[in-house]
Amino acid sequence: MTISIENVSKTFDTQSALNGVSLAIEDGAFVALLGPSGSGKTTLLRIIAGLAAADGGRILFGGEDVTERPVQKRGIGFVFQQYALFRHMTVAQNIAFGLTVMKGKDKPDRAARDRRVQELLELVRLPGLEKRFPAQLSGGQRQRVALARALARNPSILLLDEPFGALDAKVRKELRIALREIHDRVGLTSIFVTHDREEAFALADKVAILNLGKIEQFAPPQEIESAPASDFVRDFVS
Repeated sequence: MTISIENVSKTFDTQSALNGVSLAIEDGAFVALLGPSGSGKTTLLRIIAGLAAADGGRILFGGEDVTERPVQKRGIGFVFQQYALFRHMTVAQNIAFGLTVMKGKDKPDRAARDRRVQELLELVRLPGLEKRFPAQLSGGQRQRVALARALARNPSILLLDEPFGALDAKVRKELRIALREIHDRVGLTSIFVTHDREEAFALADKVAILNLGKIEQFAPPQEIESAPASDFVRDFVS
């Protein structure tokens, strides 16, 4: 699924969070939104998801304007930094949640939901843990469950907001590798937010570097390293 962000702006009170941001993301690309705190990267991700409304501009998925479309009808999966798992539900129930709340003929039956849960547990390398509760899992395992839940309804787009921010360095590295493998196997268009340069450059096909609500550069990691577009980019990635 291609994503087009056209001249998107957002202001909170009197402070500009996004100032005419435009971005064209190719189908199947893995893109990182990189920048310091307050640069606008999470605001942009939330607007793409439909979790926040832009003050101006348009969001298009596959050439179709989704600017006014509610989040549940955008065909996206979203992974939060703090997992956002339901503590009273098992791993299987958490993963299947999005399937159980579907309406009418679109809702799969119990057998289909169970098959989908098992497929996703295999995909995120957590087979056999379906009966555990989140409190019985490590941080890395919880984030894998959150990823499986985001993929349950076969989204065309996967959005991740600092997905590894709460994890230690070893687990972060392991999950980076796993996430890239899953992205490539499933064939999604993925966008993730991070303030970690190493993480962005290791994972992404292209990196959008944001500063004060504007995109300073959008290019492959190698190009950013060899030809930074501004003094800010040069300082930030050095």
